[in-house]
Amino acid sequence: MSPTGNDMIRPSAAQDGATGRRLLGRLTDPAHGAWALLTGRPLSLYAVSVLRVGYGLLYLVFLLREFPHRDEIWGPDSPWTPTLARQLFAQTGWASVLTLSDSRAYFEICYAAALVICALFMLGWRTRAVSVLFAAVVTSFHARAIFMTDGGDNLVLLMALYLVFTACGRRWSLDARRARRRPARREPGRWRSDVALQLLQARHTLVTAVHNCGLLVIGVQVCFLYGAAGLYKAQGGTWGAGTALHYVLNLGLFQPWPALSHWVDGQQATIAVAGYLTVLLQVAFPFVLFGKLKYPVLTMLLGMHIGIAVLMGLPLFSGAMIIADAVFLPDRFYVAVPNLCRRVSRRQSAPRTAPGTEAGEGVVPKQAGLGSLVRGRP
Repeated sequence: MSPTGNDMIRPSAAQDGATGRRLLGRLTDPAHGAWALLTGRPLSLYAVSVLRVGYGLLYLVFLLREFPHRDEIWGPDSPWTPTLARQLFAQTGWASVLTLSDSRAYFEICYAAALVICALFMLGWRTRAVSVLFAAVVTSFHARAIFMTDGGDNLVLLMALYLVFTACGRRWSLDARRARRRPARREPGRWRSDVALQLLQARHTLVTAVHNCGLLVIGVQVCFLYGAAGLYKAQGGTWGAGTALHYVLNLGLFQPWPALSHWVDGQQATIAVAGYLTVLLQVAFPFVLFGKLKYPVLTMLLGMHIGIAVLMGLPLFSGAMIIADAVFLPDRFYVAVPNLCRRVSRRQSAPRTAPGTEAGEGVVPKQAGLGSLVRGRP
């Protein structure tokens, strides 16, 4: 009996269906893995805590340093008057709480409140709410004197906004200390347990996803910053000729110690190599972050920013960049360093400790970080 047309079609249709399911599985498995990584647990909690402490301390020191000059920069008697600032806001859409009143008493209260908010943000007290206030402080001071500060406050502004979306108060903070001392809450009644559990799971998923997205945005922002700076330098003739740092070191407005700048300028071979290395590091930065090569790269960038702070007198910019680079260090690094310091301290205080008593100390489990989020695997 010969097969009918329908019988001949069925095996082909079954094969197509199986192929389609396999293809769909290949497409959905990476998506499921990425979703699980994004919502499973918050990544790089120590790194974002370092950013919180760093930027809170940096802006606090900045405001304290400019305290004698606060009126000339942000106050009612500033050359950039509140009226001019409000006219600019009408065109650009910026806003600042400092321009709500021209009263000197109001300005002094705002300045004192800004100092307190920076300190609380650095310490991690009620971080969720204080992070919003810290972002408002940085935005207000940046907008009020947008033509009178250097480029460092631009990065601080961006990071302050991004940190609002991260769980930056879960490590090395007063919030974390309070959470460790908080007694366990009583479980809800049996008739509410399922609903409460679902709500807690939904909240955890949402908070985790927002935190990891904020962390990813911070990393991408820093990569774009370095990459764009490196490509811009590569287009310039002075960087290609190795003479760019010579001109930088002879800028009169950026010579806090002229004698030091002139001495460094005399090391011609050294500054030529440093110029080429700067361009190479900045262009290659986004491509060397997810392996062991990132440690020497970050170390060299640290030296570069320290040089900028000392030789050009831009501590706010250098500090903002150094703190931003810290987001690429994994949590196991931040856990291992204090353990190593404690072990060194114990060995110095008790050099004749019996062998084997310190076994197992300093062993840090591998923890996922920003690199895992970018690579898409836990």
